[in-house]
Amino acid sequence: MTFTESTRKYILSGIVALVIIGLILASVLADKQDEEFMMSESLYNQAVQLQANGDLEDAELMISEVLKKHPHSEVANYVAGLTIAQNDDIKKAAIYMQKVLDINPHKVEDPRFMIQLGEIFVGAEKYEEAKIVLLRCQESQWTLEDFPNYQEHISTLLAQIENL
Repeated sequence: MTFTESTRKYILSGIVALVIIGLILASVLADKQDEEFMMSESLYNQAVQLQANGDLEDAELMISEVLKKHPHSEVANYVAGLTIAQNDDIKKAAIYMQKVLDINPHKVEDPRFMIQLGEIFVGAEKYEEAKIVLLRCQESQWTLEDFPNYQEHISTLLAQIENL
């Protein structure tokens, strides 16, 4: 089967048009995605700033808006867990912190996250989970420069669990 010169031109023109349309579509979709990302980043930054300033209720509202668009964001769930814990809804905070761990199982290697998770589990009365987390912290013998009594705090939390 042979194609005439004009058929080849039409095929080539069609391929070029398809590529151009694809590039335009990709550009439009990328711009929309960039806009959504910038909006979410702005809300996230506002939530972190509000949390730092102690305005926990507004911080919780902002981070919940981010989570509506990005429910599987490790960072947004982490900030939500910490903010909600500071706002004294420990059981809800435990759910967010567990979700962080579900999203990124490697967080078990993060000493700061692990002690926060352990504390929140203790506060949420999830003692078995807390014990597992705190024993992991103890066995790893982690220390943090800005938390010199890290291991003592772990021991205190474990003793608290044992006494219940």
